[in-house]
Amino acid sequence: MNKTALVTGGRRGIGRAIAARLSLDGFDVAINGVSKISGDDNFDDIKGRHIYIQGDISNASDRKNIIDLTMESFGRIDLLVNNAGVAPNVRADLLEMSEESYDRVMSINTKGNMFLTQEVAKIMIKQPLFNEDIKSKRGTIINISSCSAAVSSITRGEYCVSKAAVSMLTLLYADRLAKEGIFVHEIRPGVIETDMTSTVKQKYDDLIAQGLFPIARWGMAEDIANAVSVFASDSFLYTTGNYIDIDGGFHIRRL
Repeated sequence: MNKTALVTGGRRGIGRAIAARLSLDGFDVAINGVSKISGDDNFDDIKGRHIYIQGDISNASDRKNIIDLTMESFGRIDLLVNNAGVAPNVRADLLEMSEESYDRVMSINTKGNMFLTQEVAKIMIKQPLFNEDIKSKRGTIINISSCSAAVSSITRGEYCVSKAAVSMLTLLYADRLAKEGIFVHEIRPGVIETDMTSTVKQKYDDLIAQGLFPIARWGMAEDIANAVSVFASDSFLYTTGNYIDIDGGFHIRRL
């Protein structure tokens, strides 16, 4: 029997790389995405047992279905990776941002994270330990937030607010679940080459060339997946509620 990971937003980009890496680490993987898979989709990069579950994590009935199908397929959930997230459809000045855009971004990035975590945590608490030799750890939850949790971007304020909220969710759930043997971690990606950043590629190409990032390159989805792999392992048994910046050193204040 393998451990089971549930990865939201796993159809493409960062989530897809995370799912692929976890499958190499020996996890059975339930991959959630909001879109139906088409004939062009394949999951050849996912080794071992895996399923794809369509569902919108901002919707309560979809969240229940995602969990139910994961449990029906694998019988347990040992790792939840809250990766699903959206950017605003339109980058608008903070004074022009619409309430509709705010509601959309917050419902997926924050509300979906909060209530999916709530239900998965209840399952983790009740299920038997995967490894009786490591009684201190019953499960792991990893939130993929963003450098935008702490960096102002006035043309996508709703995104920044949603990711700052995810950082607080990390602290809240880490505090609540530590006594249950469930550890909660956060990864803050910087500028990662994905579909989400493809529309602003020239902007970030220029910033990289200007030396804004100490490690002068785009981040790759695999950089995030590698960090998830470490947090998901049994190497960290005396830490919870922490975050790591995977941002090429962007968080470093420089004169």
